[in-house]
Amino acid sequence: MKKFFVLWCSQAFSIFGSSIVGFALAWYLAKETGSATVLTTAMLVNVLPQVVLGPFIGPYIDRWDRKKIMIYSDLVTALLTLALVVLFYTNTIQVWHIYVIMAGRAISGSFQMPALSASLSMIVPEQHLARANGLNMTLTGATRIVAPLSGAFLMDALKMQWVLSVDIITAIIAVGCLLPLAIPQPPRRISLVKPGYFSDMKQGFRYITSRRGLLYLIILDGVLSFFAAPANALLPLFVAQYYGGDVLKLGWLLTAAGAGIITGGLIMGVWGGFKRRIVTTLVSIMIQAISVFIFGFTTESLFFLALALRLISGLTSATLLAPWQAILQSVVAKDMQGRVFSLEGSLSRLMIPLSLAIAGPVADIIGLRAIWWVSAAIIFIITGAAFFSRDLMNIENQKAE
Repeated sequence: MKKFFVLWCSQAFSIFGSSIVGFALAWYLAKETGSATVLTTAMLVNVLPQVVLGPFIGPYIDRWDRKKIMIYSDLVTALLTLALVVLFYTNTIQVWHIYVIMAGRAISGSFQMPALSASLSMIVPEQHLARANGLNMTLTGATRIVAPLSGAFLMDALKMQWVLSVDIITAIIAVGCLLPLAIPQPPRRISLVKPGYFSDMKQGFRYITSRRGLLYLIILDGVLSFFAAPANALLPLFVAQYYGGDVLKLGWLLTAAGAGIITGGLIMGVWGGFKRRIVTTLVSIMIQAISVFIFGFTTESLFFLALALRLISGLTSATLLAPWQAILQSVVAKDMQGRVFSLEGSLSRLMIPLSLAIAGPVADIIGLRAIWWVSAAIIFIITGAAFFSRDLMNIENQKAE
């Protein structure tokens, strides 16, 4: 696990710096433009490159050196941030500059995250994958708490260009951690008759569709992403309508979720989940759905209950995602993981803008609280039905070949 902790430290710096930039740019756009359209566009610019490019990036993740992919991704991200620093320093920054650079950073991230996930299975023993992913979830939760607070402090004390410079420093540290780390490359499968980019891409699609358990798991990911997105995106509006519009309450709710992710990640790091990882994932989803459903009933007078429910939601996010990733890393052939992970990521991210486009008008018709009730109920029912899928429940019996 020593190699994992080196990789973990590298990503801790990388993710922290990127989160600082994300927070700073979102606040700058909100403060300078006051436009919801601008913020929505920024979100789409950040998501769409990963949705569109995911299927095409996968073959490169499996062909190229995954350590080098992560290093170059960090360096490209740092260079893009440097461009922002120069624009802010010279006072020539425009909104379209931010869009372009955010798109570039999203493209870089589209390479980095699948390469990271595919690297874990090469350096972590199969029996420890759930624990390793649990610790990654702890990192995610900690970042959600520390990065906004750090970003707010830095923006209050420093000019924008110096706040953004933090990302350059953390990227350099991340690369420094990766340089001495040896990450083995998986051997190419001899079944690949016609080596070539499009042959690789087609093989990725065939690999998924020929394994029903894997296919069902990826479809489930997309469906859950679709129904979970509105409650996450509309939380600020929920606070504005039902908690007296107190922005501090929004901050506490986000902090509670982050604390839950940290707690859940630590639990998974120690416990590792049930023997059958799919059971850990499905049970966690159902518990989370119940907490989201109850959250829809909360009011300002029940704020402490709302905090507890958000803590549970964050905790179960970690306990469902850690074994989920471990399942994929253990059942997908190592030289196919770049393609499979990229396709899964594209599908789940595609569901978010589609869901939000529908959720807004629907919320105006059925009411904001009903979004929480309906989405949670559907997720609970779908997950319950998943227990009756023999292919899905036996997915861990599938050998990575």
